[in-house]
Amino acid sequence: MAARLIDGKALALQVRERLATESAAVLAKLGMKPGLATILVGDDPASHLYVKSKQKACEAAGIYIDDHKLPASTTQAELLTLIEKENADPRIHGILVQLPLPKHIDSKVVLEAVSPDKDADGFHPYNFGRLVEGHPVFEACTPKGVIKMIESTGVSIEGKRAVVLGRSNIVGKPLALMLLQRNATVTICHSKTKDLPAVCREAELLLVAIGKAKFVTADMVRDGAVVIDVGTNKTPEGKLCGDVDFDPVSQKAGWISPVPGGVGPMTIAMLLDNTVESAKRRAGLL
Repeated sequence: MAARLIDGKALALQVRERLATESAAVLAKLGMKPGLATILVGDDPASHLYVKSKQKACEAAGIYIDDHKLPASTTQAELLTLIEKENADPRIHGILVQLPLPKHIDSKVVLEAVSPDKDADGFHPYNFGRLVEGHPVFEACTPKGVIKMIESTGVSIEGKRAVVLGRSNIVGKPLALMLLQRNATVTICHSKTKDLPAVCREAELLLVAIGKAKFVTADMVRDGAVVIDVGTNKTPEGKLCGDVDFDPVSQKAGWISPVPGGVGPMTIAMLLDNTVESAKRRAGLL
């Protein structure tokens, strides 16, 4: 029996509809909409596409956009000056610095310059530290979206064996912490993990963010598992695919997310969710 599909597009639409109502409440209380500053440096085509998608979603959710497209020649000092300006702007409740940045700019320095109170991406060390201690302010968008996708299936996270493939600061580590806080038993796997297929087969929740096209095959998946695919890769034919070999795995899993149309739309929805949450905090609505 084929797995049931976790439709990220449909879930993201539900989030945007809820946020539109919450944005209206912020407008009524503060006299301004929730505001998101988007900062894009350089001309990476994928980054331009991502930012455009985020801006469209913001309009649908009633969020004000302050859009900055900067040339690749922008210096680190110029970028930091802009971030300082956005940190001080009362109309802005969230700041997105689109990665990757040009090589002459230190991403770590830039992301740490964003005020923790406006860190809609959830990347600031302060917010990561709050997540570690179990009292998060902003949670990183992709892991937060993954949690919402698991919850949408009706499968309880509590008590489940969760395996996270990948240990990045953006996805793997924060996702493992979020699962742990929801009382899952969590294993993080990486390139040095011994007998990876055997570890994966133990997973009732298999969360894959390893960056290798179709890496997870059906023989690595437990019958009936919830499988969330965070990967975005291109096949030799130029088609998008995930880190999971979708067709054979979908014959074994209980639930599975597609690529595209799974985690991607939910990541954007969680960016908006964090921005509106920040505005609600400012308005005393939380």
